[in-house]
Amino acid sequence: MKILFTSTGSEWSSKIDPRFGRAEYLLIYDTEKDELISTDNRSVNGKAHGAGTATAQKVFDLSPDVIITGNGPGENAARVLQHLNPKIFIDAQGLSVKDAYEKYSAGDLSQLPLS
Repeated sequence: MKILFTSTGSEWSSKIDPRFGRAEYLLIYDTEKDELISTDNRSVNGKAHGAGTATAQKVFDLSPDVIITGNGPGENAARVLQHLNPKIFIDAQGLSVKDAYEKYSAGDLSQLPLS
């Protein structure tokens, strides 16, 4: 399984970025390989419009099964993600990536329905 985190950095100790569309990094944890891979997403910060859609396209290309973030994707980004149909968990802002993973594993994060 591949779990994607929106993050402020590239390490397990980095904080969850509450902003889906303008997240600085996208971290993928591959549970089968026990491997954490970082994708720099800071290029979207220069965009006046469309950051959420650009980030959603990167997420789509990474094809995670689960997304863990702070506030969740906006409407346009959610439309892109519907085609991927991931499980999205929110309210992880303020946590480290490792702590967010542990809360997810324990079932302590809120799941956001994609409609």
